[in-house]
Amino acid sequence: MDDFIEAIPHLIKEAGWLGPVLFILVHLIRPLLFLPVIVICILGGYLFGFVYGTLYSVAGLSLMSLVFYKLVDIFPSFRARILKLKKKVFKDRNLTIGQVMILRMMPFIHFHLLSLYLMEMTSTFKEYMRYSVIGVILPSMLYTAFGQAITEMPWYLSVIFFSILAGVFSYLGKRGTAVYKWNRFFSHKAVERG
Repeated sequence: MDDFIEAIPHLIKEAGWLGPVLFILVHLIRPLLFLPVIVICILGGYLFGFVYGTLYSVAGLSLMSLVFYKLVDIFPSFRARILKLKKKVFKDRNLTIGQVMILRMMPFIHFHLLSLYLMEMTSTFKEYMRYSVIGVILPSMLYTAFGQAITEMPWYLSVIFFSILAGVFSYLGKRGTAVYKWNRFFSHKAVERG
C-alpha cells in the first residue's frame, strides 16, 4: 500500500493531460488510502501550481461531498457509523454553518463528519452542495498555497494559527449564526441598492 501511495505523484505527473483527472480521482479514493485532505492539496500545489492545484482540489473535494451524500442515502450503516463518530467527537453539540466552514480549515477534523453536519443543516441536496463547494474553496486555497509551510512552521506559530481559528469558531458559535437563506439574503441586498 505504501508503494502505491508513493507512486501516485509520479503517476499523475507522467499522465499528461489525464493528470488532473487522476488527481481529482485521488481525492475520491483518499478516504480509502487514509490520507488527510491537506496531503492531497499539498500534492496539487506541487504538481499543478497554486491556481490549478486549488481548482482541481475544489473539484475533487466537491465530488467527494457529492459521493458522501449519495453513500449516506444508499447505505444506512455508513450513516450510522458517521453519526456514532459525531456523538463521540462533538457529543450533542449543535454547530452553525460558519463553524463548519472554520472546522473545514483545520486539518485534523474528519471531512465526512463535517459533511454530515452540513446534511443535517440543509434542507435540499442543492443547498448542501452549495455550502459544500463554498466550504472547500478556502481550505483548498490554504492547503495548496501554504500547506507545506503550515506543516513545517514552528510549533508556536502553529499554536497561534489554530488559536485564531478556534477563536473565530467560538465567536461564530456565540453569535448563534444560523443557516441563511440565499434568496432572502440577496433579494434583501437588492432592495437596499434599489
